[in-house]
Amino acid sequence: MLEGIAMKKFCEEQIHQIVWRSILLGVALAFGLQIYFFCNQQYFSLGWYISIMSFFHFSEFMVTSIIRPKNLTPESFLLSHSKAYGIAALTSWIEYLIELWIFPGLKSVPWVSGIGLFLCLGGEIFRKTAMLTAFHNFDHLIRTRREEHHQLVTSGIYSLCRHPSYVGWFYWSIGTQIILCNPLCAIAYTIASWKFFHERVFEEEMTLLHFFGSEYVAYQSKVPTGLPLIHGYNG
Repeated sequence: MLEGIAMKKFCEEQIHQIVWRSILLGVALAFGLQIYFFCNQQYFSLGWYISIMSFFHFSEFMVTSIIRPKNLTPESFLLSHSKAYGIAALTSWIEYLIELWIFPGLKSVPWVSGIGLFLCLGGEIFRKTAMLTAFHNFDHLIRTRREEHHQLVTSGIYSLCRHPSYVGWFYWSIGTQIILCNPLCAIAYTIASWKFFHERVFEEEMTLLHFFGSEYVAYQSKVPTGLPLIHGYNG
């Protein structure tokens, strides 16, 4: 009886967390579009940035709800991905505001923001295609044990690179800073993202080699990681 009540309260809390995150992202997306269409051209890059960020986090949840509905939680939005992610975002906002105040012209260069938008849209498409292709084989966390249904996906976008979801996120993250015309954070994000995925790919491929053995070795020999200067783990 008590376990049933506790479970009901837990589910209600989970639903509440999902609803308010969805509303927050929806409002942010609408706000970003309003900035782009109705505010001074000086702020159009900010409108793009807010819209791109909102859509990315909401789409992460939506695609996860399709491919792994049983694993769906408020964390599937990736809003609280890590402290480092939050600090990086805060740092980019600070740079944007300081440079907007000191060098306002720097923030209204359409062709630069356009390159960033292209990277973000391309990265978003690449990542979501990877998630949908892998389907229930995809997970936001590195798995420590192989599940019964877990298979090695090598078709579709995975025939182009071994880690397409990371490739998409890598270029998406850099693109957000190019949209904002943040030169310092564009460089910092490139370095930090590369370091993160270098470690992530190394760790993940250790488990994949353990799960799939020679099958994964053969896959490694034919298909690159897709990330610049990252070769993964060769055991």
